[in-house]
Amino acid sequence: MSYVCTHCGETHEGLPDIAFDRPAYADNVPVEEREKRVQLTADLCIVDNEYYFIRGVVEIPIHESSESFGIGVWVSQKRENFETYREQFDTPTIGPFFGWFSNEFIYSGERTLNLKTMVHFRGHGMRPRIELEPTEHPLAVAQREGIPLDEAWAFVHGMRRNAAT
Repeated sequence: MSYVCTHCGETHEGLPDIAFDRPAYADNVPVEEREKRVQLTADLCIVDNEYYFIRGVVEIPIHESSESFGIGVWVSQKRENFETYREQFDTPTIGPFFGWFSNEFIYSGERTLNLKTMVHFRGHGMRPRIELEPTEHPLAVAQREGIPLDEAWAFVHGMRRNAAT
């Protein structure tokens, strides 16, 4: 799918997914203490041997397209559910499990940290699908109803600008 972006004027091929490399709580640990206090892989994070997080994907449907826009995020898990996932990460037969949205960004003027979620495990090498509680939060509405392609590109450009600063 090619698209002439109304934000930068360039033609883009395919909508990229956006991902966070760690939960916001890991960022709260001072850099000089992270090696000791944060255990982080591409899919799992433990902070202070007390807080547990897994990485999944919020999928946003794109209007008038069969494609969706993925946002790779972290959600908290209670220890038992975290351990179940760690032991059975490649099976769709566990869960779903409740978790708190553990990345902070602004989506349509609203903060995302600590939104309620359900984590749906898919197995087969796929990261879990993160379902937001069906509220009126703009990200939850976007997940339910989809967004126009230009809105997805605006979000991508905004996140890239934020990452560069």
